[in-house]
Amino acid sequence: MQRLAVTDARLAANSYYTATAPLPPAQPALDADAACDVAVVGGGIAGLSAALELAQRGFDVRLLEAGRVGGGASGRNGGQAIHGLACDQQVIEAQLGVDDARRVWAMSIEALELLRRRIAEHAIDCEWQDGFLGLATSARKARALAAWADRIESVYGYALTRIDAAEVGRWIASPRFHGGIHDARSGHLHPLKYTLGLARAAAAAGVQIHENARVERLDPGQPALLHGGGATLRARQVVLAGNVYLGDLVPAIAGRIMPVGTYIGCTEPLGAARAAALVPSRAAVCDTNFVLDYFRPTADHRLLYGGRVSYSGRAPVDVARSMRQRLRLSFPQLAEARIEYAWGGHVDISMNRAPDFGRLGAARNVYYLQGFSGHGLALAGLAGRIVAEAIAGDASRFDVFARLRHRDFPGGAALRMPALVLGMAWYRLRDMLG
Repeated sequence: MQRLAVTDARLAANSYYTATAPLPPAQPALDADAACDVAVVGGGIAGLSAALELAQRGFDVRLLEAGRVGGGASGRNGGQAIHGLACDQQVIEAQLGVDDARRVWAMSIEALELLRRRIAEHAIDCEWQDGFLGLATSARKARALAAWADRIESVYGYALTRIDAAEVGRWIASPRFHGGIHDARSGHLHPLKYTLGLARAAAAAGVQIHENARVERLDPGQPALLHGGGATLRARQVVLAGNVYLGDLVPAIAGRIMPVGTYIGCTEPLGAARAAALVPSRAAVCDTNFVLDYFRPTADHRLLYGGRVSYSGRAPVDVARSMRQRLRLSFPQLAEARIEYAWGGHVDISMNRAPDFGRLGAARNVYYLQGFSGHGLALAGLAGRIVAEAIAGDASRFDVFARLRHRDFPGGAALRMPALVLGMAWYRLRDMLG
């Protein structure tokens, strides 16, 4: 996965986030043998959240990040923190039953509350904005979205505001949408500023953070041994939160997730009035297509727009041009707006789009958190909390997620990506047909 990390670093070179939240000085790599209670692998939201929670419980924690904190998906995503999971709740119901599916849904809402609490508690200036709009690109999809909202309210007790075709214009200045829902409890933020804020909080709580500290080999056991850069870290417990950047470090779980390229563009400043006219509520927006578009206003009155994904491993030749074409679909009035920043990188997806949490090894002391499937900004924070609960002795909430069953992507290392490309072509066609 070294090549994947290099590719993503190149794609992220023109990121709006890195331009507006410069990285602090790098933390020292692990350059000598050491020991700790818990080793956390991965300096994104899941890993930092786990490290923070564990340190607050009195554990001696070291975090190993292969690059820079926030350099992966946590620091360059669309910035949308949304209720639920990437998969539909009926996927969870089919495996766990309705009662535990309700627990999972409630935890996804707790994740939003936890995010807000951490922003306040640790004074993280990350431009939080309340509100999320889910919008449908056809009348048929609008009816399906309304039916989904009815079921979420009746089964999960979660109220959403319905938006019919006649009201869409009040919420968004776009001819593309036929109906939607609004959720005031979801929202959006600057993800890199948030991730760096979590890192500061974790360090203040006593976590030793090591950057440019790639784990090259993991020897499970009691203690587990993590090797890299000529040093070995001995740990009683391990949390793996590197997602696709773990590569084949742990073959037993590597095949259950697939790296998917995602790409985002950000316009030049539009001015306060023009930006407010596009999305008057300033909410985050996402359509309901399987291969979806998502966008949001920024604090400095730009529009940040994501909507190009790659399942083939190949990035667009010109990300800015590609994103400008997507932007015009929703906002033809921005045809002349310049794309000032354009970037991308990889996220992990699981076969069923459900999160994949569990334990490894005979000692059961290696925990993993993966499979957020592009829906992890809030959930990854809660994942860190519940894995810390498990390590501290209460695995009841972690085990609800660990009961979810996952399969490897078909085709093995050679064929799984071509198979996924073919599958996504079908879903794109279905989206186009309305």
